[in-house]
Amino acid sequence: MKILVLNGPNINMLGVREPDLYGHETYQNLCEKITLFAEKEGINVEIYQSNHEGDLVDKIQEALSGTDAIVINPGGYTHTSVAILDALKAVSLPAVEVHITDVNAREEFRKVSLVRYACEKTIMGHGTDGYIEALSYLKEVHRHESHDKTV
Repeated sequence: MKILVLNGPNINMLGVREPDLYGHETYQNLCEKITLFAEKEGINVEIYQSNHEGDLVDKIQEALSGTDAIVINPGGYTHTSVAILDALKAVSLPAVEVHITDVNAREEFRKVSLVRYACEKTIMGHGTDGYIEALSYLKEVHRHESHDKTV
């Protein structure tokens, strides 16, 4: 199973950005955690981060070629990006939305997720362990499915 782990704006700033909310774990630590778990579970994982909406859309579209599922933390684009929503809908791959913090316990605007309309599950408020939960979920629920929708 191949899973794309996609991270949006400012996720690369983990450990620096608001450590009282996001913790002291760095983005490098997060990538290592994901990679180690994936190796142990026999998941082929690709991790990608961009601060640019179009790059994220391009990466989602590229997932049509041999990717089975997507884990996405769209960062601030969660609340604003119809383009990312449309890209997820277009590729029609199983997707799980992840947020390090509990966005429902934060500012009102963070409670709105456009991306959620294209995701079958949302995991929030579990820190970076939410990524591991998302990978586990996708492996368990979609392990027998294979997607190769080459454009």
